[in-house]
Amino acid sequence: MARIYVETSIASFYFEVRPEPDMAARREWTRRLYDAVIAEPNEVVTSPATIAELNNGQFPGKEEALKLFSTLLLVSLNEDVTDIVTAYLARKIMPKDPDGDASHLAVASFHRCDFLVTWNCQHLANANKFGHIRRVHDILGIGNPSLVTPLELLGESFSNDYR
Repeated sequence: MARIYVETSIASFYFEVRPEPDMAARREWTRRLYDAVIAEPNEVVTSPATIAELNNGQFPGKEEALKLFSTLLLVSLNEDVTDIVTAYLARKIMPKDPDGDASHLAVASFHRCDFLVTWNCQHLANANKFGHIRRVHDILGIGNPSLVTPLELLGESFSNDYR
């Protein structure tokens, strides 16, 4: 059984309405991932940071996204997580907003999730950052979740259907 942390972009892409092929593809992969991880014996978690971002966001399907994520186990934001976020910001591995990407990574790492699933390929699922993040996690003595997109976790390749 894997522990899988899902962050805000997963909820928003689940209810994506833009018709462009890349947006439609992300919506489809997100829905397939969500259906697959819920169907399997996985522990799918999120955090109050995700719920706050969803509440503060303006996007189609917001109420449905909040309802969908209300069924997930919420893992805590505690003082240890806050300390990890501070370490990320001091080492410049996450953007300066402590309530966004840094919180998602800190929560998933502190709670020893196997995966953090995201469509944020600039700050989270970015291979150029993996080594730096691992080094900081080793120093802090916390877990190293695999930072993946839904497509990567599904183990699928990009289909010509969406080009």
